[in-house]
Amino acid sequence: MKSLFARLWKVLNFSKKIQIAIMHLFQDKFLVGVTGIIFNDQNEVLLFKHLYRAHAWSLPGGYLKGGEHPKEGLEREIKEESGLVVSADSPLKTRTDRDAARLDMCYTGILIGGEFTPSHEVSEFGFFAQDKLPLLRSNQVFLIDTALQERRPKFISHELLSNIE
Repeated sequence: MKSLFARLWKVLNFSKKIQIAIMHLFQDKFLVGVTGIIFNDQNEVLLFKHLYRAHAWSLPGGYLKGGEHPKEGLEREIKEESGLVVSADSPLKTRTDRDAARLDMCYTGILIGGEFTPSHEVSEFGFFAQDKLPLLRSNQVFLIDTALQERRPKFISHELLSNIE
């Protein structure tokens, strides 16, 4: 049956837009989330105190809008929820949620600026050193540990260079 459908698909030669519309009807729908591990100049991690989560403190993030690049989505979500401006720079991990049709992409980045303004989702923010983290979900601690391990050589070499100058 699949090979017959594949041959029919090729013969019909639909435009890309129509192909996507048809596939959208038959494929599972996924939410695509983005999470950020955002560092300040002291190598501390940005956390938000959310108003709606069981663990109040967590990494910033949200869901992508159609046609949005994950980096743009993360930067938008953080700006909307807090007023802070960040640069999402490097992909860290992608994970799927087997219990729900959800894909989550985690990026690392840096704080650029902005001024914190509480929102309907976030009441507080803070930058935390690895040994001063509040209670977080274990998967978020894992992401922070992974990001810090990847960042350490870059951060140390940057620190050494600034001390030499």
